[in-house]
Amino acid sequence: MSYYSVLDVTPTSQEWIEAYVAESGKIVAKHGGKYLARTAAHEQIEGDERASALRIILEWPSKQAALDFMNDPEYVPHLQARTKGSVSHHYLIEAKDDLA
Repeated sequence: MSYYSVLDVTPTSQEWIEAYVAESGKIVAKHGGKYLARTAAHEQIEGDERASALRIILEWPSKQAALDFMNDPEYVPHLQARTKGSVSHHYLIEAKDDLA
């Protein structure tokens, strides 16, 4: 079953961004993931305002693939840099409709 990572990221420093962007895509692909969106072009159209500089959506072939990515020794330093240098929220969502 597919899973989606949905992130909102607001950088608080710029030091980590270049290396993160250069390396994270390769590590995502290694785990079977793909970026569906990485953009600052977004708008909130409902709910209480939750400002964010970037919205990122990734698709994973499985929950395990997403978790393996998050724990990949190549990715961990980039994850630590991102979480230290930004305000980030990451949601892992199963691709199913519980209300159907």
